[in-house]
Amino acid sequence: MSDTKKKGISGYGSGSVETVMSVDDVAEQAKKLSADAPKPDALDALAGGTDNVLLSIEGLNAGYGKMQILHDLDLRVGRGQSLCLIGPNGAGKSTILHSIYGFTNIFSGTVSVNGKNVTKMGPNDKLKHGGIAYILQDNSVFPDMTVEENLLMGGFLKNRTSESQEAAERVLEKYPRLKQRRDQKAGVLSGGERRLLEISRALIMNPEVLLVDEPSIGLEPRFIDQVFEILEDLQKAEGKTIIMVEQNAKKGLEFADLGYVLVSGQLAKAGKGDDLLQDPDVGRLFLGG
Repeated sequence: MSDTKKKGISGYGSGSVETVMSVDDVAEQAKKLSADAPKPDALDALAGGTDNVLLSIEGLNAGYGKMQILHDLDLRVGRGQSLCLIGPNGAGKSTILHSIYGFTNIFSGTVSVNGKNVTKMGPNDKLKHGGIAYILQDNSVFPDMTVEENLLMGGFLKNRTSESQEAAERVLEKYPRLKQRRDQKAGVLSGGERRLLEISRALIMNPEVLLVDEPSIGLEPRFIDQVFEILEDLQKAEGKTIIMVEQNAKKGLEFADLGYVLVSGQLAKAGKGDDLLQDPDVGRLFLGG
């Protein structure tokens, strides 16, 4: 047996070397899933019915500049639900989050929250009036500012500074780890604490919807579970609706109520997270076997 097989080197997902496929192979085989792409009524049902849908996307065509990435995309997520977007590189997962928040050029289609069309709102209006907050995948804390100052930055759209301060105090009471470090520079925080601070800063405006881009990226394994525990608490205890992109597809589907598989900017498959974990095609292509 070769040294490679002894070490069980993994490729796309967590499978052994025998199951490794190139990214191109994954993308090509994933296209075959699109033959049975779910219809809007099936998406409504997964979201708990039309009356329970909080955020919906209908026939969205969007991209960057003149480049179109998303093609006639439909999406539904219910109140207090979590949705994980998975798929090969370049499938348009993060573009969905960007489009919801107003970072892309939308050619046609609609994004609605609570039945209100928010498609043309800019990011600031999405945060202040649309109830949507975006948590970036990159390290976005301000290292030379204190933990408290970072939190206050999350309330820059509030009408009064006192409102931001009150919201920051509520967040600090909820997360003692941050409260203990409120006067310390954010640059000294651990990776897990920085991600907690990023999530907490998004809570200052008390959004209904959290868009979470790659919550586990760059974190040591011991911090990843902590981050998902925080997100689970926000969903279960506070009723937040969460839409996430997660590089660790297995972890994301284990967490989420729903999963969508994206291929070439289109929805190829949708289902409950637990069901997709058991789906042989999803397992073979995205979960390492």
